[in-house]
Amino acid sequence: MLLLKTLRSWTFNLALIWIGVFGALVLALIGYVYWATSDYVLSQADKAIAQEQPVLHKAFDAGGRDGLVSAIDRRIADNGLDGGIYLLADSSLRPLAGNLKTWPSNLQSSGGWSTFRAPASDPDGTDRTLRATFATLADGSHLLVGRDIGHFNEFMRTINTAIILALVLIFVIAAVASISATRRTVGRIEAINATSRAIMQSGLGKRIPLRGTRDEWDQLAENLNLMLDRIESLMGEVKQVTDNVAHDLRTPLTRIRGRLETARSGAREPNSDQSLIDDVMAELDGVLRMFSSITRISQIETSDRRDAFRTVDLAEVANEVVELFDPAAEEIGSHLTRIGDQHVLVKGDRDLLFDALANLVDNAIKHGGKAGQVVLEVVEREEGVLISVADNGPGIPADERPHVLKRFYRLERSRHASGNGLGLSIVAAVAQYHGARIEMLDNLPGLRFQLRFPERTADTKV
Repeated sequence: MLLLKTLRSWTFNLALIWIGVFGALVLALIGYVYWATSDYVLSQADKAIAQEQPVLHKAFDAGGRDGLVSAIDRRIADNGLDGGIYLLADSSLRPLAGNLKTWPSNLQSSGGWSTFRAPASDPDGTDRTLRATFATLADGSHLLVGRDIGHFNEFMRTINTAIILALVLIFVIAAVASISATRRTVGRIEAINATSRAIMQSGLGKRIPLRGTRDEWDQLAENLNLMLDRIESLMGEVKQVTDNVAHDLRTPLTRIRGRLETARSGAREPNSDQSLIDDVMAELDGVLRMFSSITRISQIETSDRRDAFRTVDLAEVANEVVELFDPAAEEIGSHLTRIGDQHVLVKGDRDLLFDALANLVDNAIKHGGKAGQVVLEVVEREEGVLISVADNGPGIPADERPHVLKRFYRLERSRHASGNGLGLSIVAAVAQYHGARIEMLDNLPGLRFQLRFPERTADTKV
């Protein structure tokens, strides 16, 4: 099954195409090498033959036909030309001297170059391949000077065999490598597909297996597994949010239903009816505020309009927040203080930053206790802008700090306090939207909640 998928895969087809292209290039290269080698060897043979011919022509000019015969005999005896072939024939092509028995039948012109086959000098030998030049002398006789190039043919046959074997080996190796690489690729893809099918059938519990090779496929599988972990975590958070919404809605809706049932079964009294309507509207306003907060968080998390950021004076925003919450703090005997720089400029959304500071201060006043001290600090430092809200309440346990930013998460001791557990979720969404880092530190006693903005503004302070 895997082999069939391998042979049908586009990766394998692409590999075959590249094998064809590579094979054509190799053939062209080897063909050029073959032609260049053949041309060089033949040119060397022709050069040796061409150097031999003038010597014999000088002997003919000096001693006539008899002098040429003597020179040919000496050249044969002294092996003047390695593998040399000599033949002097009369005008009727009857041999007069030399080591070639008959004049080749295909050499009928007055002169030139030719490659031809000739019988072996040994009766039991095979025919020889000769390369020769021939010419007609002044007395009408014919002179042939050549060389046995049989060794050259053997050499070229050896090269041909080597080339064929090399090509076969190259294509075999290329085919095996292509099938192996494609099979490995298809196998890893099939593992991803199998995991995907299992996830679609049974849920997010499956993960793509890793082979420990740390190659690009293992890195891809690891990233996909991390993505699945993130999706599973988000789905868990969605489930948690759904459960918390159901839990937080059950109580007010049950109270509303109970009051309406009581009103339906009782006598109509204007005062009690008005009180009932006010209570029901208050309960419904709380429910609507909860849904408004959820919608607000979703809008912040999905928004990507950072190009609309403007220069915001955080010190001014902090002053407005202190002015808004100072009466609430005085009501429970707490003291709200703003410290820090007079002007701190950042790029951002002013309304969202106000909401974040308001939620932090409101949270610190509620959980800081009566007669608590809440300090809001806004400063600009060398490493960036820092917003800090500190209280001297009971604080948050270190192991619960990563969870308090989740929607509807509330500490056990805060279950009976007002609120819906969405305030810090809004703060987290605003911080992520502005690229700020959240830190929760011990205030000894209490908690110090900090927002660190990554870059200082380049704008001029106002």
